[in-house]
Amino acid sequence: MGFNGFDILPRGASEAIRPWKVNIPQQDLDKLVTLLKVTPLAPPTFENSLPGQDRHMGVRRDWLLAAKHYWEADFDWRKHEKHINSFPHFKAPIHDSSGVFDIHLVALFSKRSDAIPILLLHGWPGCFAEFLSILEIIRTRYTAETLPYHLVVPSLPGYAFSSPPPLDRDIDSDDAARIFDALAVLLGFRNYMIQGGDLGGRIGRVVAAKYPSCKAIHLNTGPMPPPDLALIKSPINEKERDGLERHFFFKHNGSAYAWTHATRPSTIGFVLSSNPIALLAWVGEKYMDWTDEDPPLDVVLEFVTLYWVTNCAATSLWSYRQFYGPQAESHGTKRWHINKPLGYSWFAKEITPVPKAWIETTGDLVFYKQHDNGGHFAAMEQPLALWNDVEEFLIHIKDCFKEQTHGSP
Repeated sequence: MGFNGFDILPRGASEAIRPWKVNIPQQDLDKLVTLLKVTPLAPPTFENSLPGQDRHMGVRRDWLLAAKHYWEADFDWRKHEKHINSFPHFKAPIHDSSGVFDIHLVALFSKRSDAIPILLLHGWPGCFAEFLSILEIIRTRYTAETLPYHLVVPSLPGYAFSSPPPLDRDIDSDDAARIFDALAVLLGFRNYMIQGGDLGGRIGRVVAAKYPSCKAIHLNTGPMPPPDLALIKSPINEKERDGLERHFFFKHNGSAYAWTHATRPSTIGFVLSSNPIALLAWVGEKYMDWTDEDPPLDVVLEFVTLYWVTNCAATSLWSYRQFYGPQAESHGTKRWHINKPLGYSWFAKEITPVPKAWIETTGDLVFYKQHDNGGHFAAMEQPLALWNDVEEFLIHIKDCFKEQTHGSP
């Protein structure tokens, strides 16, 4: 398959980085269908059968039943796999102090010597596929000769096709940040910026705070506790006040999953890895509840299938204990204050939408924009709006990359 030059590594990239493609064994897909066919659903209950399609108590039985039938009979994984493979994929070995990680990435590389590298980082329950709509926009808009950026979408450790965390030690966002800075070095990038949301935003914040080669960061999520009133300098507008109500509602009514991930990752890991319907209920609920509009079932099943066939439901839970509990860290953590350009995009239906007044206490905020549409998965829901924000942010910070000379291949 040709990639029109977008698959040619930048000059200076390590020869250890190798091309790769997704090819799920047919026996794994057949086993998935078999499990779907023999898996029973819980009986109708008050909680899973509320009138008016109400799902405030969790995923609905009628939705799960219809999704199960479609998944086992009509969902065409190979069609999704073909689209996924229409983008260049790679594997990059990262020799880290915590072990050797084979990091999977999707990328569009430029042939321009002044191309700005951008790492696009996903979260849970997302994966690299969240950013494919943005990559589609880019490869349509530019050629490899005109593209002003190197766009790199890695799978986080323990997610999809990247190596899982080691068995003999814990890892956290500081470790992931070190791994991704090393990935940038392996790709030959002397400097770069990050765009991220959810866990990708948390890891990105750590990278921006700790590693000089990361020159700037753009976020679309920023969960944090209220900052000290003395630090707040900007007013909070009506939309942001409405967002804070959602933020506090989610904290008390929507975060049980995160506490489970943080406090009992072993147990929930077994549950989610033992049956695809359990995984669909747990993950599918988030794609329905955290978005501005319900995504198509095919989109939900693509993400859930990726989690199932890569067996990453249990290996992707490592980050939560750092951010939930008595010693929880957040975007407001002082050691992760960003003393470099910070951009933030606020989406109306984000589950934890914090106002500009809060975000600007966490770094050098030079760009902030509000959007009336879009939720937690901004790259998937509003790819054009999010990407336009990134490009506008880059206008504010272009001087950070004046010495950019990665060279054409």
